[in-house]
Amino acid sequence: MSKYLLEVKNLKMHFPVRGGIFRRRVGAVYAVDGVSLKIRAGETMGLVGESGCGKTTVGHSILRLNNFTDGEVVFQGKDISRFSQKGLREMRRNLQIIFQDPFESLNARQTVGDILEEPFIIHGIGSAEKRKKEVKNLINRVGMPESIITRFPHEFSGGQRQRIGIARAIALKPKMIICDEPVSALDVSIQSQILNLLLELQQEMKLAYLFIAHDLAVVKHISDNIAVMYLGKIVEYTDADVLYKNPLHPYTRALISAIPIPDPSTKMNRNILTGDVPSPANPPSGCHFHTRCPVAIKHCRVEEPALRPVQDTEEDLHLVACHCTGEIRSKSGNLSS
Repeated sequence: MSKYLLEVKNLKMHFPVRGGIFRRRVGAVYAVDGVSLKIRAGETMGLVGESGCGKTTVGHSILRLNNFTDGEVVFQGKDISRFSQKGLREMRRNLQIIFQDPFESLNARQTVGDILEEPFIIHGIGSAEKRKKEVKNLINRVGMPESIITRFPHEFSGGQRQRIGIARAIALKPKMIICDEPVSALDVSIQSQILNLLLELQQEMKLAYLFIAHDLAVVKHISDNIAVMYLGKIVEYTDADVLYKNPLHPYTRALISAIPIPDPSTKMNRNILTGDVPSPANPPSGCHFHTRCPVAIKHCRVEEPALRPVQDTEEDLHLVACHCTGEIRSKSGNLSS
């Protein structure tokens, strides 16, 4: 029996590009191109990167909302890529998702009570009376009054709608939840409330999270381990504390240097990237990041670096996909002056 709740092995999701009169395939968008992750029960894995890097596609592919191109997704020791629709339905009792947009993810024609009762109806759980009781318990658990049961999603604020989405995600007592940028559409003051709620639920229900975000400050607050994505690939993976203290990939260093510090007396050494993110339909040869990398060498344009452990490190697990890791380590230090 594996010690991991979820194992993602070399996951690929290539969306076909079609053209011409007969709509033949003329190319592909390499949204996810060889991602591997491992998450233990009760653990939070942060998945970060710029918009368009493939983070959300990874989450959707794990749930089989996308039928991925290649790779394996093993959940609770079972390869879900081989599941039938019936098998997927059973699997999703234990693997749920919180979507980024709390308004679009809720059915505008249903009341809150109907939305929260639906998972129980789909899976044939409990009588009508028991389902109503469970709905009230869910509403109370996410900090909302029972009076909202007869109201519709458009009557709530963004933070309240996200609480309803969280209530729906935990309804069937899952083992793991994929959090697809659950706070990015919310005000900063509301973000901390939702994050604290997620942490409370994790401790209470022993939940595992795959927390997808582009805000590294948010990810640091909630994650045990962090994987950094760039153009469909993982470029760095390690413990959250290690990543923020000693980022080794130049892309990670640029992301961390952009985190604002609420202290006007502190000066930051910004690592500003030049150029635009390349198209995932036509990624650069060699290292995908070499077109924007400040330390790229000729070898970077030719050979793609493998994600491998950092040598002579005291950390148990610090993986980096970079040909220039040694040079970066020799210059590494605190990003603030």
